[in-house]
Amino acid sequence: MQNSELYTGWRMVAAGAQMLFVAFGALVLMPLITGLDPSVALFTAGIGTLIFQLVTKRSIPVFLGSSFVFIAPIMFSVETWGMAATMGALFCAGLVYVAMAGMIAVRGSGWLHRLLPPVVTGPIIMIIGLGLAPIAVNMAMGKTGDGAVELFPYADAMMVSMPALLTTLLVATTAKGLFRLIPILSGVAVGYLIAAISGMVDYSAVTNSAWISVPSFVAPEFNLSAILFMLPVAIAPAIEHVGDVLAIGSVTGKDYVKKPGLHRTLLGDGLATSASSLFGGPPNTTYSEVTGAVLLTKAFNPKIMIWAAVFAISLAFVAKFGALLQTIPAPVMGGILILLFGSIAGVGMNILIKGQVDLNNQRNLVIVAVTLVFGIGGMAVGNDSWHLQGVSLCGIVAIILNLVLPQTSPDEALADDLQEEKQIVEDIVDHGR
Repeated sequence: MQNSELYTGWRMVAAGAQMLFVAFGALVLMPLITGLDPSVALFTAGIGTLIFQLVTKRSIPVFLGSSFVFIAPIMFSVETWGMAATMGALFCAGLVYVAMAGMIAVRGSGWLHRLLPPVVTGPIIMIIGLGLAPIAVNMAMGKTGDGAVELFPYADAMMVSMPALLTTLLVATTAKGLFRLIPILSGVAVGYLIAAISGMVDYSAVTNSAWISVPSFVAPEFNLSAILFMLPVAIAPAIEHVGDVLAIGSVTGKDYVKKPGLHRTLLGDGLATSASSLFGGPPNTTYSEVTGAVLLTKAFNPKIMIWAAVFAISLAFVAKFGALLQTIPAPVMGGILILLFGSIAGVGMNILIKGQVDLNNQRNLVIVAVTLVFGIGGMAVGNDSWHLQGVSLCGIVAIILNLVLPQTSPDEALADDLQEEKQIVEDIVDHGR
């Protein structure tokens, strides 16, 4: 009997609920950080998953949810141009995926790897994590993400954030079975419980809300400055998407790059992201937690993800549930984000290592060094009406440097190595004298 046949009838429904449970922590965390409505995020995650399954002909067991890559750009864009303009920019970012999917369908995926090799994608993804680090630390210490306002006293905040962090990392490293796939949810539960006991949770919004209501949807507006700022951000999640497709393929034993094809999977992500922005939701991406759950439970039937999407859409209309999510204190999220954002930076570093990027090569060193300093230092290019910074700027800079800097020939590389070895020998001799 096939593994997919094990999930029929009520078992398939239960498996769908389980998948949503696994993805839930990361799914709602992103909108809570950026100020988006978590109920809208649930709704758009469900809609996005249904779109993805339709585009890929229900061939991949994938659930879509909020992409952490866009956290800093969304926060900056909302503050600068407003929520509606940010949604319009995210709609256009989804179209970048669509354009990439079209190029892959026509020319294959080789051009994508040439445009975005590890020396480019590694430092870009590192910047995503490192650039978000101050937000996590400020929230863990009881402040707003920018550190401008103190929400809770330092001692109270640390009493909540550190247990949340400790629980998350312990579950991620020591838990067994399904529990190992829900470190974020576990950290939120422990941190929230401590915060509630300490009187840090305000339930007035839950009390005053209705049981059932339509989520607070936001219609997009199109602002050229916001769009130009957001478009380059789509580079990193596009590469992340390729890795996710390969990962789920290795779990199920199928080559999804060939069937349904990388162009279809990337198109699904792009259409889901653009559709999400039409309602005021965050961009959509695939989830590593769900991939792990698929591996553990052998739930290879994509229909399970459709049930997960149905549950997500249904929960979005339970207003008290959405209001309860928004009562999670900032220190709880801050403690978890310390590990989460650090992990993103670690993924970028791992890309450099797996790609065997030689930083003794001056060309590679220049690309990585300039990208990291621009990102960590907060370099901005432009004027008051339009400018690039953060992931947007770093993505463009890394790509341009990779395209314009000349490749080192094998003979030159060998000569450099010999010169370096000669210098080491001379230094040893001089030191001996």
